[in-house]
Amino acid sequence: MKKILHIISSPRGAASLSIQLGNAIISKIKETYPGSIVVEKDLAKKPFPHLEEAQLTSFFTPAENRTPEHEAAIKHSDESIQEIRNADIIVIGAPLYNFQIPSTLKAWIDHIARAGVTFKYDENGPEGLIKGKKVYVAITSGGIYTEGPMKAFDFIEPYLRATLSFLGMADISFFRIEGSMVPGVKETAIEKGVESILID
Repeated sequence: MKKILHIISSPRGAASLSIQLGNAIISKIKETYPGSIVVEKDLAKKPFPHLEEAQLTSFFTPAENRTPEHEAAIKHSDESIQEIRNADIIVIGAPLYNFQIPSTLKAWIDHIARAGVTFKYDENGPEGLIKGKKVYVAITSGGIYTEGPMKAFDFIEPYLRATLSFLGMADISFFRIEGSMVPGVKETAIEKGVESILID
């Protein structure tokens, strides 16, 4: 049995390919680990505030010195970090919007990237503090970005790989539904994406 955290960033609900692919990944995880429990975090329904002075100030204020205003500002961050710590497996839906992840997903990342909490620096350089997690990322795009002329515009996979690894979550697998708007490709894009899923 595994504890799975499903991060949803698409606002398209049942029509979202990233949600469909994320759910397919979770279904295969459950086949591998029967009885697994899923906690769903829908960033489209409950979007995170983008970082402002209040959040940044609270991040760098020692817990014993925080005011009620600090506690309110840091609440999203603390809750999300605890959800990650509680999970064995994290599934992240990442649709491609203008060559990048949705701003809701970026806001979530900004809230979980905390110096001294999820990463630290010492004499050897940076060290990620969220360890022992398996991450699966469901990337979806209307075009094809794994090969061909648009490959150079694939900023999602390198960004998420670098950022999550920096926080200690380096065991990452990426699966894609791509070409969902490309004639001759879109007809089988979902099927190919789901068939590519391998759980390790």
